[in-house]
Amino acid sequence: MNKIVRSKAPLRLGLAGGGTDVSPYADIYGGAILNATVNMYAYATIEPRDDGKIVFSSIDKNEILECSSQEFIDINGNLDLFKGVYNRIVKDFTKKPLSFTLSTYVDAPPGSGLGSSSTLVVAILGAFTEWLKLPLGEYDIAHLAYEIERKDLGMAGGKQDQYAATFGGFNFMEFYDNDKVIVNPLRIKTEVLNELQFNILLYYTGTSRLSSRIIETQIKNVNKKKEKSIEAMHKLKEQAILMKEAILRGELYRIGEILDYGWKYKKQMAEGISNPIIDEIYEEAVKAGATGGKISGAGGGGFMLFYCPKNTRYNVIKALQKFGGEFRRFQFTKYGLETWRV
Repeated sequence: MNKIVRSKAPLRLGLAGGGTDVSPYADIYGGAILNATVNMYAYATIEPRDDGKIVFSSIDKNEILECSSQEFIDINGNLDLFKGVYNRIVKDFTKKPLSFTLSTYVDAPPGSGLGSSSTLVVAILGAFTEWLKLPLGEYDIAHLAYEIERKDLGMAGGKQDQYAATFGGFNFMEFYDNDKVIVNPLRIKTEVLNELQFNILLYYTGTSRLSSRIIETQIKNVNKKKEKSIEAMHKLKEQAILMKEAILRGELYRIGEILDYGWKYKKQMAEGISNPIIDEIYEEAVKAGATGGKISGAGGGGFMLFYCPKNTRYNVIKALQKFGGEFRRFQFTKYGLETWRV
């Protein structure tokens, strides 16, 4: 009898168009993002119980919660992502309480800018889908993960992370009103992928941030029709299209300048996206040979990525060592959410 169910979903690097997946911008103007998943994951394990208890365990955060099996668990700031998924599974599918242990682990810290919260929700949903044999396809899981985070739990943010984690690979994503999302997988030559991977330097600044605060400011700017913010988002959407074309055509010499173009406009979307330290890190990287870069995710901290052509990555690594962050090796991955039984 297969008792234990596991799942894993990959974290993502946003390469262009970040922020245009957030409502109301995406609803009014339509958004576009290019992202790619990497070999850092959120893992979830479900072990069914028969003692009428629910145990939630976040191993990397060292948090644990135990309660009696019930139809709805109150949202109070403690492991809310776990509770949000469970509450929705009971409400939409089982219609009765479940008893189990759910354990998770994420390869990157929260607030890293790699979509770790949404990826965790996708991994947990994937484990429940496998355990209960729910009739959910990729679009269903990604959309449900989005609804749990944004609507049920009221967490500000966009839509790209849930779809990246579910589908995996290099995708050009389009976002429209009524929560319509179209995922276009890109067919990229192996040598282009290898060169991209070699030239992209992933640097962890060591500071995590609450992306929701920056995103709330961004939402207000669109609602108040702040021209500078909206114009910046138009430019970032254009950046996603430029990035897609450059990668598909193998014109990798353009990647740095497209990143740099986006970075200038990204900072105009909302306050808090950059700060003096981030600006200084960016300037030092460019001085050492990077042709462009960006902050991953909403901004304010977490991971930064730099495009370092022609072997300049080693000079950039040397130049950034004084800031005390860490460099993270990564590989692009082809696959999204995976589930299995043990």
